[in-house]
Amino acid sequence: MIEFLQNFLSEDIIKVLPTMPKEIYETLYSAIISTVFAYIIGLPLGILLVVGEKGGLMELPSGLMKIIDLIVNFLRSIPFLILMIMVLPLSGVIFGTRIGTIASLLPLIIAAFPFVARMVESSLREVDKGVIEASQSMGCSPWQIVTKVMLPESKPSLFSGATISLTTILSYSAMAGIIGGGGLGKVAINYGLYRYRFDVMLLAVIILVILVQIFQSIGLKLTVKSDKRILHRKKGK
Repeated sequence: MIEFLQNFLSEDIIKVLPTMPKEIYETLYSAIISTVFAYIIGLPLGILLVVGEKGGLMELPSGLMKIIDLIVNFLRSIPFLILMIMVLPLSGVIFGTRIGTIASLLPLIIAAFPFVARMVESSLREVDKGVIEASQSMGCSPWQIVTKVMLPESKPSLFSGATISLTTILSYSAMAGIIGGGGLGKVAINYGLYRYRFDVMLLAVIILVILVQIFQSIGLKLTVKSDKRILHRKKGK
């Protein structure tokens, strides 16, 4: 098999091929785990940004909302590479290491949850206000309106936002290779860029593109499947 590959691939690519399954696993592991925790923090935060605003379902003090808004905007404005360097000491305290896939999780989560919060906020703002007002007139509590009306009604947009968030975090995880993070980013940077092996770097990039396309396809299917308008159109036919 190796002799067959040698006719088509460079020696550098053949050397890194045996490690690729592990690197792909580490990339998926860091991206998926970071996305899950980013949503654990970002989903309720995005809901709060909508329901806690002036005139919202559960109006909160304007000072508190300004502080939350400022924190989200501040974290979103920091370039990911700088944020990684800033957060690495904290990763060392929590995880006991500043390098590797585990150490990159904390910077990824901190970079991702404000992005997720804004995506969720944008999705919830698309919900028809008439539907919300009708729910209020029926005596539904704010919690019921959020869980039974706003989230279900914005499901297609939420799925679309989750897809964008996951692919964005996937690209962030590749950048973590600069500071010793594992995965395809490490291959592209350590074995490709730093050693001037651009074919190795290209291989890592191609695999990343394939992973992004897979997630995009899954996300698109979930978005279409959850869209009531498309379902009604199909039933009408």
